[in-house]
Amino acid sequence: MADAHTQLDRWIANVKDPELLRELEHMRDAGDEAAITDAFYRDLAFGTAGLRGTLGAGTNRMNIYTVGRASQGFANYLVSHFEEPSVAIARDSRNKGELFVQTTARILAANGIRVHVYPKIEPVPALSWATRELACSGGICMTASHNPAEYNGYKVYGPDGCQITSAAAEAISKAMEETDPFGDIKIMDFDEAVEQGLISWIDDAVLDAYYEAVLATSVSTLTPEQIADAPLKLVYTPLNGTGLIPVTSVLERAGITDITVVPEQRDPNGDFPTCPYPNPEIREAMQKGIDLCEQVHPDLLLATDPDADRVGVAVKNKDDYLILTGNEIGVLLLDYLCRMRAERGEDLSRKVAVTTIVSSSMVDALAEEYGFELRRCLTGFKYIGDIITSLSDAGEEDRFLFGFEESFGYLAGAHVRDKDAVNASLLICQMAQYYKLQDKNLADAMRELYERFGFYHNRTVALSYPGAEGASKMDGIMKALRTTPPTELAGRPVEAVLDYMTGVNGLPTADVVECDLASGDKVIVRPSGTEPKIKLYLFAQGETAAEADALLDELEAAGRELLS
Repeated sequence: MADAHTQLDRWIANVKDPELLRELEHMRDAGDEAAITDAFYRDLAFGTAGLRGTLGAGTNRMNIYTVGRASQGFANYLVSHFEEPSVAIARDSRNKGELFVQTTARILAANGIRVHVYPKIEPVPALSWATRELACSGGICMTASHNPAEYNGYKVYGPDGCQITSAAAEAISKAMEETDPFGDIKIMDFDEAVEQGLISWIDDAVLDAYYEAVLATSVSTLTPEQIADAPLKLVYTPLNGTGLIPVTSVLERAGITDITVVPEQRDPNGDFPTCPYPNPEIREAMQKGIDLCEQVHPDLLLATDPDADRVGVAVKNKDDYLILTGNEIGVLLLDYLCRMRAERGEDLSRKVAVTTIVSSSMVDALAEEYGFELRRCLTGFKYIGDIITSLSDAGEEDRFLFGFEESFGYLAGAHVRDKDAVNASLLICQMAQYYKLQDKNLADAMRELYERFGFYHNRTVALSYPGAEGASKMDGIMKALRTTPPTELAGRPVEAVLDYMTGVNGLPTADVVECDLASGDKVIVRPSGTEPKIKLYLFAQGETAAEADALLDELEAAGRELLS
């Protein structure tokens, strides 16, 4: 790749977009070496999650030229692998999303690919649904999930509605490398493509079918009389994203109508003005909702992230509101699904639940209790989606029980192949109704599960390494972990070190290192695939909650030192 200044000069000579050109000229005129290097030191990486990066000018940024290059690469891949390729496209509320959708649709159409476009913002699961419902060769959603406002992304799906395989990502990436963003892009007028039938709008019937598929995942055994005795009161925030219409539509169809929406976070807004990080995992994003709860006094607070594939939950706990962890929500939902299916007389021994290598060990205790098969996969919901697809291919789709990630992603049912906050919101509310009839909230229910199965506590710590220098440091840290792994952590001997880059338990290779302690606790180190961060996943068990938390504190201190 050419050096940053050569790339800068080339972009200034070729860019037609006025906003991007002003940014490029400002970099040059200001002599901002850090900005120039960061914008051009690499091409924005394309992987199984597609592209994700900050908005702006440069090869390492999300803009119409990097999006155009990805679209042409994807088009080349589709044309070579499908006879009559077609693609479904959606976007969330992020800035530049509509521009990127139109750019992509115009390029795909110019390559003879039929394009189906959602006319309004829609969640990621609605895109996964449309890809399968319309029998498309692939799908694209313009989203950066729960990243800060300066990000956007280009998430690519295969014909099964699951994020693309590693093989497909490599083929598309290779096609991109052979594509000049200024000379090799085929593009046509959007309106002309519509007139020729190459671009069409996805109609409401597709969404209605998705809503019905979500409603079909209900396992509630409550009668109308029981529901009337325990009407659920909900505060909900879509965090200025896509969740408002789909979540409230599904809940209202299910009879959950007492919904108060957080006004400041109701409407779509790519600037996310109420919180810098629209992630329901963190309290700052949930605070507006918690403030409203203090006035409304609901049974629970729900928050979906901007593309509505993740959902967070907070409930009253003594004098404050407790934000349940992703592992706790996953354990609660899995236990609830097993209870309800057992009440129906279903054979749980045939069922398959799926979670990841970085999710709670408490799930193993649930599997032993209820008798279902538990499978663990690498981090990334695509791997859960792959298992659903493999079950479907074997004619055993009905065996899939539930899949979840600790990062607030859940799916019950095989209607889509990605995490689905609309589906999860329905099940969480119905679960809350179930416990409300017993005069409990979800915090009470979780305490009972801890007392029953043991105090399995988890914590995720993300350490940032921004820029080119940070990327180099991340590489050095992971290399050191592999060449000289720790022999002890927090004063406890490390019993085994698992390097997932060499393949573990038949899983695909991954940049993950796991340190298992003699005590049965563990620390997992994993660089993020979409952000300049390394994540520490900490696992501790104790006879009490205080004991487990104290060990987590010790493991966190040791982990931070390890990654410093």
